[in-house]
Amino acid sequence: MGTAFEGPGPDAVFAARLAEGVFEIQKCDGCGTHVFHPRVICPACGGAALGWVAPTGRGTVHARTIVRRRPEKGGDYNVVLVDLEEGVRMMSRVDGIANDDITAGLRVTATIGKGADGEPAVVFRPEGAMS
Repeated sequence: MGTAFEGPGPDAVFAARLAEGVFEIQKCDGCGTHVFHPRVICPACGGAALGWVAPTGRGTVHARTIVRRRPEKGGDYNVVLVDLEEGVRMMSRVDGIANDDITAGLRVTATIGKGADGEPAVVFRPEGAMS
């Protein structure tokens, strides 16, 4: 395993893996801290040995807001902060549930969907909902 400074940057690796249908986050080989957003240095210990691991995908909505748009502009959508079981927080959206039904504490599961730009993105569904 090389250093974190060889090859494509961590953001590019994250995006490439999502494009392949794989959701992974980093984990520090030195201190064991899970890391998200992708980085070259562990924010907990300063180590540069960050590997990639598959998270459980399970999390809890920490907060949510609704962005209001006219229907001809695509309609309203939600933006959430989700705390994954691994201890990292992600910004995303929750699909498969009405925006007004999304509340702090809602248990969710990650899946790979499409972002606003049409590129692969991590999105969440209520726990137990069918994909």
